Amino acid sequence: MGDTLRVFAPATVANVACGFDIFGFALEVPGDEIILRQKGDSVRVTTVTGDEGKLTLDSEKNVAAVSVQHLLNYLGEDRGFEIEVHKKMPLSSGLGSSAASSVGAVFGANLLLNEPLEVKELIPFAMEAERVACGSAHADNVAPALLGGFVLIRSYHPLEVVEVPVNLPLYCTILHPHVEILTKKARDILPKNVPLQDLVTQTGNASALIAALIQGDASLLEHALHDAIIEKVRGPLIPGFDKIKQAAIEAGALGCSISGSGPSIFALTLSENKAKQVGEAMQLACPEKSTLFVSKLNTEGPRVLT
Repeated sequence: MGDTLRVFAPATVANVACGFDIFGFALEVPGDEIILRQKGDSVRVTTVTGDEGKLTLDSEKNVAAVSVQHLLNYLGEDRGFEIEVHKKMPLSSGLGSSAASSVGAVFGANLLLNEPLEVKELIPFAMEAERVACGSAHADNVAPALLGGFVLIRSYHPLEVVEVPVNLPLYCTILHPHVEILTKKARDILPKNVPLQDLVTQTGNASALIAALIQGDASLLEHALHDAIIEKVRGPLIPGFDKIKQAAIEAGALGCSISGSGPSIFALTLSENKAKQVGEAMQLACPEKSTLFVSKLNTEGPRVLT
């Protein structure tokens, strides 16, 4: 394999409407490219592009370096890496931008170290990078980015990640309005207590969503893709959210909600053509400048680029 590797790591959609902090799935586009070289005796980020100068080269604060350093510490390795981070996706988008960088780096480093760990065992190191990025070591972005497909975080203590079979030909439309929503702000406004009926509704929807994916039941999925708790407080942070969601549903989406903490909005459909039609409707309804992505679900996670 040599001492240099170039890796693609995917963007992700977390929460998936009714699964706050426990559901996530990976996309084929967009994503990040990470280049790693075994060199020296420390972990250094030498280059960051596509970030408009917003990301640091500091190895204690850049998520790509943080994830690799935690891997090396765990293995007791003193090797060094030079890391290039090439952002191919918007920052602060609700699409797991930090997760893509940390996952690409730790996945590539593990390969260059001759795969001492299984891919699933890399999740905790990428989670530690998430702690640096947003103050919380959550897994609903890093787990699907590493494993591909749709995942359920069953437990954090201990960490238990379940890969959920998807028996539907799902396409995801992503609308990214050009506005910024800080993850910390989006978390600060979340309710500390919720009505029992909302909890019952959310639990029913989350359970039905998993059943729909496994059974290949598009009608059940359509009924399940509703958020009874989080969307009502985060939606107002996104200009035109209600109209965008309504446009997506009227254009034929199975469901539409906020991706992660926003401002990106996702919609699910069963064909590429329908996904594009939904995207056009969403973009027309959006009062801000926006970027549109249409993607299949990524089933493989990160991959080595030639």
